Amino acid sequence: MRILIIANFVDNFDTSRFTDLAKMLAQSHEVELITSDFAHMKKGKKDKPDVTGYKLTFIHESGYKKNISLKRFISHAKFGKNVKKYLALIQPPDLIYCAVPSLECCYYAAKYAKKHDIPYVIDVQDLWPEAFQMVFRVPILSTLLFAPFKRKANYIYKSADEIIAVSDTYCRRVLQVNKKTTQSLSVFLGTYLSVFDTNARENAVEKQDPSEFWLAYCGTLGSSYDLRCAMDAIALLQSKGVENIRFKVMGDGPLRSTFEAYAAEKKINAEFFGYMPYPKMCGLLSACDVAINPITHGSAASIINKHGDYAAAGIPVINTQESAEYRSLVESYQMGYNCENGDAEDMASKIELLLKDENLRKSLGEGARKCAEERFDRNRSYKRIVEVLEKYEKPTK
Repeated sequence: MRILIIANFVDNFDTSRFTDLAKMLAQSHEVELITSDFAHMKKGKKDKPDVTGYKLTFIHESGYKKNISLKRFISHAKFGKNVKKYLALIQPPDLIYCAVPSLECCYYAAKYAKKHDIPYVIDVQDLWPEAFQMVFRVPILSTLLFAPFKRKANYIYKSADEIIAVSDTYCRRVLQVNKKTTQSLSVFLGTYLSVFDTNARENAVEKQDPSEFWLAYCGTLGSSYDLRCAMDAIALLQSKGVENIRFKVMGDGPLRSTFEAYAAEKKINAEFFGYMPYPKMCGLLSACDVAINPITHGSAASIINKHGDYAAAGIPVINTQESAEYRSLVESYQMGYNCENGDAEDMASKIELLLKDENLRKSLGEGARKCAEERFDRNRSYKRIVEVLEKYEKPTK
């Protein structure tokens, strides 16, 4: 079977959802992965790697400097049109597997699949325009502004023959408009636990002072992440005489300097590592006592990358994210505590509980690791995606 994978935001060619799936599928099928030549994370051109087993095609995108900007929408529109031009030049594949978003390329791919009667399978990574509407919270105006994007998203969702997504929440959104099927498959982004464990072991970090209590945050330093609330909680505990908390912040982003200034203002002991190679991050995260998941109010995010890494590390999580799906996961696996969003006092009380009780930390950490093994291990979960795609393989005569 000839499978065409379209995924705008592939920056890591060593391991990512779509490169990993391309490698898995290429063991039995002819696979081409189409992606942008613009790297979203570093905001520059990608270096095209040598890959084996599948064909890698770069499609030009003009690029942008800021995630929230008109230039970004223009860039995605140009990428979509260039994908459309490329599709017109190639022999139609047997199946199209398309990462959503961005919307333009998915929209053209949906039309192309319909025209050529090709099975069209989508994998929803984020909800657009909902994620952008969270930033532009202007009543009526934001609804009108993003109406064309919502129509485009709905067309993509309606066109899908199979629905895969990174969370149940996203699956439900697609099923609201898709009448082709009542079935969907939720597969978390996850991580390879064997790789995580090897990384953690080979990059192990030991505390010089065992009495220190390390809180971890991993990920982007941007407007969707409420690190101020976490730092307010630490400051509240310090005001009560708790002086051994160390906040380990792994990641970079547009608000890094703002968060660093806030940490200095609150006089908390916070260390900002900036971008950290994944193996190093695994080592430091595993050395921490508790992970913090502080997502801002109204976020459209559901199950995200850091959830898998936190669980893999086998440490409790303190969560402010409002996603019902993730909050339920925290409760059902007994792997930490859910807090009121934006409530520093609530967060501080949960940190204090864990700080004082090592046995509780151990018990909740075991729940986290169990969750990682059952729900986040790509070795198990990505095989389910392959099985969905291979349903469309026509029997040989």
